[in-house]
Amino acid sequence: MILHSQIIGTGTPFVILHGFLGMSDNWKSLGKKFANQGYQMHLIDQRNHGRSFHDSVFTYQAMAADLLTYCEHHNLDQVVLLGHSMGGKTAMEFATAHPERVSKLIIADIAPRQYGEHHQDILKGLGLLDFSIINSRAKARRGFGKLY
Repeated sequence: MILHSQIIGTGTPFVILHGFLGMSDNWKSLGKKFANQGYQMHLIDQRNHGRSFHDSVFTYQAMAADLLTYCEHHNLDQVVLLGHSMGGKTAMEFATAHPERVSKLIIADIAPRQYGEHHQDILKGLGLLDFSIINSRAKARRGFGKLY
């Protein structure tokens, strides 16, 4: 399966990977600015995020493989790669496995080390929401009451 993306501009391929619970829309303003500087911006929704496919496998190795499939599909031999937070981990995994495909690597807000599971409470809370009733962020916020 191919990851969903927004492609803006023409020029040197520049891929941006969002953080956990993010999506390509988070990078649209910056993507437009870089596109005006001569880059073809690929704003990607990683697996289990945004409009990309959802899968029970959710590892950095799988996400790096998704990026390789994406690059092959779009004939991107070499890219500038920016990864934020979770996207930074994916970017580091991809650059380590496929260094010939990365001309520049930019990592924001994450380090190359293991982190504890600090999003588990958020995920547990989201799992308690009844999405047959809750169909907006505003309704979800009300469901969390003072915790949000």
